Amino acid sequence: MKTNDVEILVIGAGIAGLATAYYLAVEHKRARLLIVDEGQPMALTSAQSGENYRNWWPHPTMAAFTDHSTDLMEDIARRTDNRIHMTRRGYLLMTRDEKPEELLQQLHAGYGASASKLIRLHEGASKGYSPPLSADWQTAPDGVDVLLGRDLIHQYYPAFDSEVATALHIRRAGDISGQQLGQYMLETMRPLGARFRQARVVGISKADRFVVDVIADGARQTIKADIIVNAAGPFASHISAMHDEKLPMQNVLQQKIAFIDRNRAVDRKMPFAIDLDGQTLAWSAEEHEALAAAPELARLLKPMPGSIHCRPDGGDHGQWIKLGWAFNAEPAEPTREPELNPYFPEIVLRAASRLQSALRQYLGALPRDRVHYGGFYPMTKENWPLIGAGKTPGVFLTAALSGYGTMSACAAGDLCARAVVGAPVPSYAGALSLARYENQALMNELENAESRGLL
Repeated sequence: MKTNDVEILVIGAGIAGLATAYYLAVEHKRARLLIVDEGQPMALTSAQSGENYRNWWPHPTMAAFTDHSTDLMEDIARRTDNRIHMTRRGYLLMTRDEKPEELLQQLHAGYGASASKLIRLHEGASKGYSPPLSADWQTAPDGVDVLLGRDLIHQYYPAFDSEVATALHIRRAGDISGQQLGQYMLETMRPLGARFRQARVVGISKADRFVVDVIADGARQTIKADIIVNAAGPFASHISAMHDEKLPMQNVLQQKIAFIDRNRAVDRKMPFAIDLDGQTLAWSAEEHEALAAAPELARLLKPMPGSIHCRPDGGDHGQWIKLGWAFNAEPAEPTREPELNPYFPEIVLRAASRLQSALRQYLGALPRDRVHYGGFYPMTKENWPLIGAGKTPGVFLTAALSGYGTMSACAAGDLCARAVVGAPVPSYAGALSLARYENQALMNELENAESRGLL
């Protein structure tokens, strides 16, 4: 294949671009296919993934979307002897609220008509709950277990704050290796004709075909293509602007840390734990004074949102743990090397210590070999993706996958590939495309922030 003359040009070699190219090549036999990216495959945002997945969302459309993606990931795990290291200990969502009616309503809304079969309530001395002793994804239950009552929760999870009164255990959830998933896709589609080329896109024009100007090997070159797939992650808006199209999305920088849990503060069999409750961080008098004097840090003295994440990393016999907290909501211009907040490791550790007090032993004593990383969440206002046809004829999107890129990439790539070749799509696909902005009833519904899901 001549890499300067192709049928389909996929811009972006993160997990979204690779998944789209994979389904185009494998399922739809498109051989004249080129992927371009300024960096290497699975770099930038895809390299900063938390590598978690779940099939629950507080809206049936997104729940169906992530369920579909989980089906596809399971298929790959099954065919590759679990090369992608899929596990399934679940997501454990916790709150100190004894009667979180709104949260339970969201739970039922996400599962829709299947809620009565998939939601199991446990209260008092209930014996029907099965804790996640195994990480095997093939034997884990589906649905969600709702644990009600402090004593019941403490019975199974004694390391958590004793004030936790409700726990939602999403069972079809866990983690995978995003890097292995991306590498498998590359290896599989290369023999079918798909190619990768390191190049930076600098211009797009169209006459009878697209003419894409790139910088590769230090020189300006031209690629001609019939179809363009914009899977450029945080730079998707930059690419769309080159053909005079504006995407309804913005980028928000979010951060995580990982470190070796030498003191074994976190149980290796613990599910991915999320403290849903907001909190006001505890600071000493000296720290309070210093933070108050810095305008960019003073916000840390005020009440903060919830959804602090913690999970073991590296399997049952590993040592690492990951902490994350997507509390930032300020849009920013994306860069390939984002500037990280040097205080974030201490901030997220303080927040996570409220749920798991054993983590407090690391306050002021985080290991020096910790990893502090972050990436941009490209997202729409409603935090739903943009998948399918763009407004420009011949342009398709796999974009705005926010903080759920790894878990949704297979479904996003599959849906976009189907749109490119004109194959049938699931009934919910239109709601994930630009076409949803023409559906005023849906957009009014999505004004409800609770449809955004967890970040």
